Amino acid sequence: MCTTCGCGSGQTTIEGEHEHVGADGRVYRHLHAHDHTHGHADDHDHVHPHDHDHVHGEGLPGNGLLHFGRGAARTHAPGLSQSKMVQIERDILSKNDAYAAQNRQRLQERAILALNLVSSPGSGKTTLLVRTIASLSGRPLAVIEGDQQTSVDADRIRATGAPAIQINTGKGCHLDAAMVGRALDGLALQDDCLLFIENVGNLVCPAAFDLGEAAKVAVLSVTEGEDKPLKYPDMFQAARLMLLNKCDLLPYLEFDVGQAIANARRINPAIEVIQVSARTGEGFEDWLAWLEREQAALRGDVQAVAAGSLAVAPEAQRAGH
Repeated sequence: MCTTCGCGSGQTTIEGEHEHVGADGRVYRHLHAHDHTHGHADDHDHVHPHDHDHVHGEGLPGNGLLHFGRGAARTHAPGLSQSKMVQIERDILSKNDAYAAQNRQRLQERAILALNLVSSPGSGKTTLLVRTIASLSGRPLAVIEGDQQTSVDADRIRATGAPAIQINTGKGCHLDAAMVGRALDGLALQDDCLLFIENVGNLVCPAAFDLGEAAKVAVLSVTEGEDKPLKYPDMFQAARLMLLNKCDLLPYLEFDVGQAIANARRINPAIEVIQVSARTGEGFEDWLAWLEREQAALRGDVQAVAAGSLAVAPEAQRAGH
């Protein structure tokens, strides 16, 4: 939850926008998910010395582990009780989910397959997208890029000829559904196209925020270590597909592919895994086939909805929810 990292303390999610001139002289427009009515802990929501999970964390000095994630909120923020943090999280996520539902309906009605690409910084998401766009041979698609600052990644996408909108989040550590909805307003999307949403590089907060996508795709590079799914379980639990990227580097690394996949499936037994290299194109046949399969499933779902034979959200059916 974002009360721990500076982008959601006592705030509810609504769309907003402002501009500023950066040090490079360029104008940056920021789409924010926060309003200007900052909530505060009430007068009785104090931190007490006996609140061990909130102040000290669980664990004893002898075992070398302090755990701050076992309270009701599964996180810790100075000055906020667990109950207050749960309330804030519910307020933020319920508002976000309403925006996400609007985005999802908007996209599904036009058979637009939206994928939320999530990863740590430097996993190769943008390079993977550039090669994917080239491999799709001019098929209709668009990209929404999320970063805290700069339009570097959107510029790289636009250089391929694909339309892209950059969202700068400022201190925000993730995209939210309101931001994506505003970006959709600025994209001339074709029916039955692909929409890639490259989230802010972060293996924590994006896991909790539904953007209205059909699926989250977690990109894990072999330079990061096979233990990442165990260290950041929420992200890999939320993802439908894991792309194991930079596999061309495996001969030069001590990385256990089998262990990485086992760790991901320990967290999420249903997660699919494709090994790729955005640099060499290794594994791209499987990645492109996965995209085609998902688009075909969405087309079928849209036709079924039109015929009145599908009563639940397509992505929920395919995920087994």
